[in-house]
Amino acid sequence: MNKNVVIIGSGFSSLSASCYLAKAGYEVAIYEKNDVIGGRASQLTKDGFTFDMGPSWYWMPDIFDKFFNDFDKSTSDYYTLDKLSPAYKIFFSDDVITIGDSMDKICTEFERIEKGSASKLRKFISEAQENYDIAINKIVLRPGLSPFELVTKETILKVDQFFKTISNVVRKKFNNPKLIATLEFPVLFLGAKASNTPSFYSFMNFADFGLGTWHPKGGMYQVIKAMASLATELGVKIHTNSPVDKILVKNNKSVGIICNEKTITCDIVLSGADYHHSESLLDKDHRQYPESYWNKKTFAPSSLLFYIGFNKKLKNIEHHNLFFDTDFDTHSKEIYDTPQWPSAPLFYANFPSISDKGMAPENCETGFFLVPIAPNLKDTPQLREQYFNIIMDRFELRTGQEIKNNILFKETFCVNDFKERYNSYKGNAYGMANTLSQTAFLRPRLKSKKVKHLFFTGQLTVPGPGVPPSLISGKLVSELIIKNT
Repeated sequence: MNKNVVIIGSGFSSLSASCYLAKAGYEVAIYEKNDVIGGRASQLTKDGFTFDMGPSWYWMPDIFDKFFNDFDKSTSDYYTLDKLSPAYKIFFSDDVITIGDSMDKICTEFERIEKGSASKLRKFISEAQENYDIAINKIVLRPGLSPFELVTKETILKVDQFFKTISNVVRKKFNNPKLIATLEFPVLFLGAKASNTPSFYSFMNFADFGLGTWHPKGGMYQVIKAMASLATELGVKIHTNSPVDKILVKNNKSVGIICNEKTITCDIVLSGADYHHSESLLDKDHRQYPESYWNKKTFAPSSLLFYIGFNKKLKNIEHHNLFFDTDFDTHSKEIYDTPQWPSAPLFYANFPSISDKGMAPENCETGFFLVPIAPNLKDTPQLREQYFNIIMDRFELRTGQEIKNNILFKETFCVNDFKERYNSYKGNAYGMANTLSQTAFLRPRLKSKKVKHLFFTGQLTVPGPGVPPSLISGKLVSELIIKNT
């Protein structure tokens, strides 16, 4: 008889693991607390407008390709991908940088800003590509069980890059603060300041400039739907409106869950829910990490989000837009060093209907605005409205248009919602930051050290935050389960 696995949560990592386990012959059932699947990658539809509520950047297309290839499928079997041209715009107080869809275009833009920077950029991205190949083909495919996983002939040659930071390296090569901000931005996806992120993670710059920015037609939720479709094809059962109240343990082995007041028995429990929350479903003596452990960790930011339907097409913008027209370092400090609501917030604005007309009604625009903030901040309707007005004023100023009177509706999402909807520790949006002391084997484990047949996956464990790492996390934990059960 095949062993059966209960998976808690239905985000990218859970869906990934479910597919690999089902393919290996396990009977797999997913239990999702919300009424829709996807975890933080949910979708909001309203009055003909479609919003990705969480991840909206499709980077590292090779990782998605590899995932579907593992099942003799391709992304094109499920959704259509377009490479964005340009990839995105960055608005500064006195200029706009456009990141094109090729290195030649990006180098031309860098050279416009700082003479002599194009050749430095090509060299920097070439080194970043080497790191990408090592990271994606070697390091991230290891389960974080031992420090020796980081030791390969390739990483030995780059050991110094684990002790320098992205900020060190970028600032030695480039002088213009706009170019520095542009090159430090991608590590925000890793959930940490560039000054705390090992320079080895420059591979994110290759993901950005080398591989480009893509868009699945219909939005990122199409990837969730694709993975769920594949999982269902493989025999996975998916249950929504099914919050898990307890993980059951007998003789130090997981034996099931309690969900909607029913006991569901199984051979293996895998949680893709927030790691801290997952451990709270266990009796205290079965938890690996005390509250003091979590409290000391550096968590990725939370976010204040606005989902807005506009009754007209907007101008002077692209699909992805970054507003770095205030001080980048000040905002970073107000997230990580002295947690507080930002004095002059940077923000991100996403308009998928620019390149995907079906995501808004005709002659309308779908707008998604994000302000990164420290986790666990006080979250009130008044604060949300205050920051809405701050970023709308700046958006109108920088793009040269009035938009406030063209808003049909707006929905908001912030710290309290992350806690309530996703059981997110301190309301974090992206999991645990990938600092040097929170890399690989130093992250919370995929396999419980206290309870047999209990496993974890997702952004707080190996390999780290982001959508592609979550796909890989699902693969890694499935391999551990197959090996250990």
